[in-house]
Amino acid sequence: MIEIRGVSKSYNSKIKAVDGIDLKVNPGEIVGFLGPNGAGKTTTIKMITGILDPDQGTILVNGHDIVRDPILAKQSFGFVPDDPNIFPRLKAIEYLRFMGDIYQVDPAVRSERVSKLAARLGLTEALGDRIQSFSHGMRQKLIIIGALIHQPAVWILDEPMTGLDPKAAFELKVMMREHADAGKTVFFSTHVLDVAEKICDRVAIIDHGHIRALGTLTELRSHFAADATLESIFLDLVEDQQS
Repeated sequence: MIEIRGVSKSYNSKIKAVDGIDLKVNPGEIVGFLGPNGAGKTTTIKMITGILDPDQGTILVNGHDIVRDPILAKQSFGFVPDDPNIFPRLKAIEYLRFMGDIYQVDPAVRSERVSKLAARLGLTEALGDRIQSFSHGMRQKLIIIGALIHQPAVWILDEPMTGLDPKAAFELKVMMREHADAGKTVFFSTHVLDVAEKICDRVAIIDHGHIRALGTLTELRSHFAADATLESIFLDLVEDQQS
């Protein structure tokens, strides 16, 4: 579970990147986090994961305060960032062993999970190669495996489809659904609205640091046309705020 209560973040005294938002992501659901560039998506995710501290408000990850109990909070989630720059001199398998050690995963269990996840994402043959030789998409796959190696209660992803080939992107969507169906939490940002429409249980739309809409597609349609797509709802909300 993720709970965000009254959270704000400013990068200077005049502009709030995130302005007093409230958001709850429950176990067993996938919530998509949508917004235009500069809306506050990545800032919010960086605060949830402890990369940035909020100026005010509280963030709980699986019941742990990310500011007051950062270790316990971070042990409970897996994070896939939007930029897969990771230890280029390491071999892929060395990186995954490192991630397993950080999360105190038994070596035998770690090995089994790595084998299964690498096979699903088509990375098995490259595990012995150095990360510096990997394409963007291969690095993305590697980070996804590393984020799941401890089977976290919460999975947080920032633009996870970027750079993935169609087969891997499909597999990732299946994995996200499986994660939620197992009673765990999935929270991800994306610009790909048709993906969000297909796999999300709920979506949150943020613009200029404010949550403009939150709910299922059916709930959002109650404020728009009955047959409105997520894309049309998103564009209406964003254009209204920018006009």
